[in-house]
Amino acid sequence: MGLENKTCVSKFILLGLSEETELEPLIYGLFLSMYLVTFTGNLLIVLAVITDSRLHTPMYFLLSNLSFADICFTSTPIPKMLLNIQRQSKLITYAGCIAQIYFFLLFGVLDNFLLTVMAYDRFVAICHPLRYAVIMNARLCGLLLLASWITAHLQSLLESLMVLRLSFCTEVEIPHFFCELNQLVRLACSDTFPNEVVIYFATGILGVIPFTGILFSYSKIVTSVLRISSAGGKYKAFSTCGSHLSVVSLFYGTGLGVYLSSAATENSRASAIASVMCTVVTPMLNPFIYSLKNKDIKQALYKLFSPKPFST
Repeated sequence: MGLENKTCVSKFILLGLSEETELEPLIYGLFLSMYLVTFTGNLLIVLAVITDSRLHTPMYFLLSNLSFADICFTSTPIPKMLLNIQRQSKLITYAGCIAQIYFFLLFGVLDNFLLTVMAYDRFVAICHPLRYAVIMNARLCGLLLLASWITAHLQSLLESLMVLRLSFCTEVEIPHFFCELNQLVRLACSDTFPNEVVIYFATGILGVIPFTGILFSYSKIVTSVLRISSAGGKYKAFSTCGSHLSVVSLFYGTGLGVYLSSAATENSRASAIASVMCTVVTPMLNPFIYSLKNKDIKQALYKLFSPKPFST
């Protein structure tokens, strides 16, 4: 398609989760509630780690960064969705759409890498407990976090720049509640083959490598724990990584569910509804998973809201 045939689009239409306008107040209330729970829960984790010196360890340092990433991840699509419902508008600007794609990918990929680094942290803690403080020092933690941020930035920047080369027809309707990359590429009027190659390549590399790293870490953890003779020792070792394993299962499980629903059906709204689990539900549940059975987090939260020191 020549440049003279390309149409400049300044806005997109987000169709949302339902075409029935009478459901919008229910959707607004539900998503507002989930967003507030997500924001508050993850913010409390961040504040607890910052204010309690007992939590100034590699594990909780990574957890606080994961909670921060979850806040930003959810804050990318949900406030705009709520604002559109409140204003009874479905529009999003072209620049706003590109920004959504960039930040959604940035914090989604960052989540993925942080979970991988946290798996490595648990591997070192269980398999090399005597060398844990030496291996997981502040410098290594900082480098791993910096590498995660840089990789996530480069991938999201590449995907966003690739979208800029596409042309769109007038009145582009996105069957989603935010600017989802795959849906936007499908609606382009120009050649999308380079975009599809980049999407599949990036998904394969940035999805398979971290997941393989997590599997490797836990295979070593299981092997090490099985060598422990006492049942109490095995339980204590597994309990230290139980919360992380639950979050990993939830993260990859919902991500796989979104991918399969998108590939198995032509109904884009079904894919949009499935992506709610990945976008909202998973970040909302993470603080509960990490705090319900974690005595250190409970004590830090109690100390955060109590003027008196916590006594055991």
